[in-house]
Order: sequence, then structure tokens, then C-alpha cells
Amino acid sequence: MDFTKVINYLESLSDIGIPGTDLSLYLKGNEVFRHQTGFADLESQTPIKPDTLYAIWSMTKVVTCAAALRFYEEGKFLLTDPLYEYLPDFKDMTFRKTRANGEVDIEPCTQPIKIVDLFTMSSGLTYNVSNKLIAAAETAKNKDLQEAVSALSKEALYFEPGTRWHYGLSHDVLGALIEVLSGKTFGEYLHDNIFAPLDMEDTFFSLSIPEDKAGRIATAYEFDEITRKHKKAAPTPMIGDWRFESGGGGLISSVDDYAKFANTLCSGGTASNGYRLLGKATVDLMKTNHLDNTRLGDYRWGHHSGYGYGLGVRTMIDKAAGGSNSSPGEFGWSGMLGTVVVMDPTAELTYVYAQQLMPSKEEYVAPRLRNVIYSCL
Repeated sequence: MDFTKVINYLESLSDIGIPGTDLSLYLKGNEVFRHQTGFADLESQTPIKPDTLYAIWSMTKVVTCAAALRFYEEGKFLLTDPLYEYLPDFKDMTFRKTRANGEVDIEPCTQPIKIVDLFTMSSGLTYNVSNKLIAAAETAKNKDLQEAVSALSKEALYFEPGTRWHYGLSHDVLGALIEVLSGKTFGEYLHDNIFAPLDMEDTFFSLSIPEDKAGRIATAYEFDEITRKHKKAAPTPMIGDWRFESGGGGLISSVDDYAKFANTLCSGGTASNGYRLLGKATVDLMKTNHLDNTRLGDYRWGHHSGYGYGLGVRTMIDKAAGGSNSSPGEFGWSGMLGTVVVMDPTAELTYVYAQQLMPSKEEYVAPRLRNVIYSCL
């Protein structure tokens, strides 16, 4: 296989302001291509290296959902179970009902949040209410995940659970559920059951960055389209000030580490070292579209055309609608600064891409990268 087109594409991204890129591509569990371009830090001219670390933001969500599905496999919950049976603060929730004249009434929910609603972003816990979580972290620096999520439960939902799709804080609540079911902190559970068994030594929550690794984290930048100059991105609460382990966006990782996790899912849930993260039937359920037509309409961001949404991942369901040369059932997710993971069991392909730009230009970069990669196979 000739990946010259991939190299040319990655090298071209500096033209749109991306300071550096990192890509690892696997076929049948073996790395067949690796390429870095540009800089991890522009001021010091530090180049992107194989061990560069990245804030992966919402790619954390895939890890959180995989971790929660381990308890599904153990019979600890059903997807149809009401959340309040495990997190009682979420009983008797209210939601915001908008009248025809635009006025908003707060009304009691007629149905509870189900655990599946957390996985599928159908809970009504949207990012519109993230101020509650930020306030919890800022008012008490020792707030833990349970306390922060409890604060979130006091807010009215943005819609009746299960009726709409809206990106938000559902997977942070899944992290709290994992703590209840495991008897460990969220971070401890991830370390013991995912990171350590998969030899992911460079993956950790942003609030617990080891001193000897902090210098390897790529700097996040903004890019001024007029002046064509970069400036460091402003600190954000999730990376800078939050004091709980965010299942929605709190992890730092390397391309190599995340590829170990992604390859495990792509291979049906069993790692190359024999560790069984999930069963194949569960991975298949994870990458199955779970949205009805109403929620699919909510979900269809422009560059996600052709995709449905499974248990925490996008999943290709209509190649023609997406203009995609990938396989049906190709699944993955991305992060706010432009990190992307794609897993394709049919092609036995996994790739992990990293950059650090805000806004990320994902809608331009990710679908083009996908099409270029598949054209080389």
C-alpha cells in the first residue's frame, strides 16, 4: 500500500492553521503507517513526536462507554433500567417545555432517564447546563464526581428523556454510575480495567498529570484567519480548574495509547495481548445505531451525514448520504481540539489522528482524512 496521498494531505493542513498532526494507522492489528508533522509547541519549536500527549476531550467518551458496558456484561444493569435505581438523585426529574410563544415552563418528566439514554445522549442533560458542573468545581475544590453529578441532577432537563438527541453531559453521569457499581473512583476503575491491562501508560485524567509527563503535552492553539497567526488557546474549566474525573472529556492520552484501546474494540473487544475488554456481541451493540428518525434528525451534524449514533459512538449507516468510501458499521468519535478515532471491523482498520486547534476545523479535516486513507487501502 502506498500512503503518499495521506502524507501529502497531512502536510497540507498547516495551510489552514493546524500547527501539528499525528496519525497512526493499523490494519489487522498491526501498525502499517505512522506520520507526524509540525509542532507540539510553536514558541519553543518543539516538534510533534511519537510520545507527544494530547488532551483528547470527547474521545474520553468512548472509553467511558466501554467501561460502563463491562457492567452491562456482568448483569449489573439493563440498558432499560431507570437511572435513579442506581443514582437516586435523578428520581422525579423535571424538564423545560417550550410553548408556541417561546415561553418555557418547567414540568415534571413523565418518564425517567434510562441508562440507555445516557449512552445515546438522549437524557436531556445537555451542555447548556454545564454551568452547574463548573460551579460545583469552582465553589469547592474538593468536590468529587458524585457531588458534581448530584449538583447536575438539580437542574431541569432540556427535554423529556428518550425523546431527543442533544450532545452533553450524559457520559459524565455514566462515570458516576461506574463509581457506584465498582466501589472505586472512576479513575481507579479505568486504570485497573482498561489502562493497565492494555499497557496504556500515557493515559490519565487531566487533573492528575504526572510531573514527569506534563512537558510532553501538546499546546492548544487558536488561529486567526486574517493575520494567519497562532495564539495559545484560553484555558478551559475541564482542563484547568475541574476537580473531578470527567467521563465526557477529561483524559490526556497519546496516539499510541489510544490506538491500543481502539484496536481492541475494532478486534471485537479482545486485545492483542489476550485481554478481553468486551465481548464481540457487546461491541456490535455499541456500534449499532440506536436513534429513531426524530433523534437522527437532531444528530445529523453536517459532516456526520450518513452516520447514526450508537452507545457513545457515531456509526456509518448510509455511505451514499455521507459521501463516504468507508465501510458500513465503521465507528468512532472525535475530540474538541480535532482528535479523531475510526474503527472499521470490516476493513480491519483502525486509525487515531491527533491535533490541537480550537476551533478544530473537524468538519473539514476529518471526512477528507477518512476518504484519503480509504483510497489507499
